[in-house]
Amino acid sequence: MRLADARRDQYRRLAKDQGYRARSAYKLLQINRSYHIVKKGDKVVDLGCAPGGWLQVAVKEVRSSGNVIGMDLKPVTPVAGAIILQGSIEDPNMLSKIAEILGCKADVVLSDLAPNVSGVWDIDHARQISLSTIALRFAQHVLRVGGSSVFKVFEGDMLMEFRSELRKSFGKVLLSKPSASRQESSELYIICLDFKH
Repeated sequence: MRLADARRDQYRRLAKDQGYRARSAYKLLQINRSYHIVKKGDKVVDLGCAPGGWLQVAVKEVRSSGNVIGMDLKPVTPVAGAIILQGSIEDPNMLSKIAEILGCKADVVLSDLAPNVSGVWDIDHARQISLSTIALRFAQHVLRVGGSSVFKVFEGDMLMEFRSELRKSFGKVLLSKPSASRQESSELYIICLDFKH
């Protein structure tokens, strides 16, 4: 068995043992350990939250004094401590719904959004960046000044442009590849701190 496959199996097993719905939970746990994005008492919005692994991590981190809202096009089995909305991030009604539930701005916006992969690299990369750009527009509406975001991206020629776009809105923009990500995959996460506007 190749090392990458062994690692994937390791996180899949861990997720099963520790009650997480997906191995992707470990990506957020590792990001959070390094950057302290989600903290006790935070109000968190998770875009593209299915199947709910990131919601589970966020709920644990914010504890009872925080709020976690997840949103996905697909129905998601309830997660204790989180509110889940089914709908599109492009639906303006979702913004007002989230604002109503939170009663104020969010501290954190997480986006693990991914397109339906076609296998044609240029198309998948372009779709991914397009989704992340929509997630950024969403974050600009709901984040408080000083808030943080995490965006999933695929490596490719449009990534630099997207990072430049993020730098207009955030004080710090960092690239991260958690060890729970498949090393051969082009998936990266952009950590955005200190939201300006």
